[in-house]
Amino acid sequence: MNVLFKHPVWAMAFRPFYPLAALYGALSILLWGFGYQGTPELPGFYWHAHEMIWGYAGLVVIAFLLTAIATWTNQPPTRGAALAGLAAFWILARICAFVPGWGAAASGIFGTIFFWYGAVCMALPVFRTKNKRNYAAVFAIFVLGGTHVAFHRQLSPFDPAALLVGLQSGLIMVAGFIGLIGMRIISFFTAKRLNIPQIASPKWVSHASLWLPMLTAMLMAHQMLLPLAALFAFAAGAISLVQVYRWRHKGVLKEPMLWILFAGYFFTGLGLMAVGISYFSPSFLNLGVHLIGVGGIGVLTLGMMARTALGHTGNAIYPPPKSVPVAFWLMIASTLVRILATFVHGTAYTHSIRFSSALFAAALLLYAWKYIPWLIRPRADGKPG
Repeated sequence: MNVLFKHPVWAMAFRPFYPLAALYGALSILLWGFGYQGTPELPGFYWHAHEMIWGYAGLVVIAFLLTAIATWTNQPPTRGAALAGLAAFWILARICAFVPGWGAAASGIFGTIFFWYGAVCMALPVFRTKNKRNYAAVFAIFVLGGTHVAFHRQLSPFDPAALLVGLQSGLIMVAGFIGLIGMRIISFFTAKRLNIPQIASPKWVSHASLWLPMLTAMLMAHQMLLPLAALFAFAAGAISLVQVYRWRHKGVLKEPMLWILFAGYFFTGLGLMAVGISYFSPSFLNLGVHLIGVGGIGVLTLGMMARTALGHTGNAIYPPPKSVPVAFWLMIASTLVRILATFVHGTAYTHSIRFSSALFAAALLLYAWKYIPWLIRPRADGKPG
């Protein structure tokens, strides 16, 4: 058994979690796009949103943070049996979501354990080294797990309005992680690649990128001070767009590994602003949700998985593999088609959803095809990790 956990796939969190995210993300989006109706306890739309927020996006968030925290704290990463156990809870949550009857409740339990177990895995090196910069990130993972609990509490008895609120709070919480991660990596990666000075951001901006969406999510989840929640969401989006403007450089457009991150951050910022506006004009909500859900989550997670996996497997990051920009453009196209779908109805809406789903899945499957061989082998440069 110990030999099994010494396999390279259990060396760092990104190794098992990026392939799982890519394959399951493709499967779940295709099921939704082409008519899967879920279970009586977790029906179609709710299943789709649940799995994309806490299944796909949540997994990528945990994968990135548990990988990055080893570098940020200079501590050993979560690996071996501990990592395998974490993966098992995520897999159990996904399987149970397909089971009628008790499955939805079990998925809620296993999924919440996954997030809180992941938070503990991150907390150990953070508190051991008194890495105060990342205390908020640990707390945010617990909050993400809390939004998962809040959603599942409304499944029995089934409360559609409360469930929609729960989904929105989970989505906004993921947007907060996009804010946190983007703030950490976009300017840094840009400066490193283009050999230019890194654009520093004020501390309050760095904190606001996570705290404003997190406060929005918590207020929404409890249906408290909603005008203030709307203001927080709008402000978080505005800050994201200002940051994109501050970080911009003409050289970015020539580097797919950079512009994909800018695009994901930009879509997330627009989505947060639209969610904020939707409190006063509800027609903006659907647009905001899908700007974040496809344009933010889909685009930025794909770019992040592509870039960080190359670096951590010892492969050259620049120029990227030829298939990578193709995957990026497929995800951008999926975003644009999904945004267009918010303005059409009837048959056109159905076809646009299917087309967007197919593009989203194709992008993830292209990533999986190219990257999984690297993710399950030892590093190309012979280093640990």
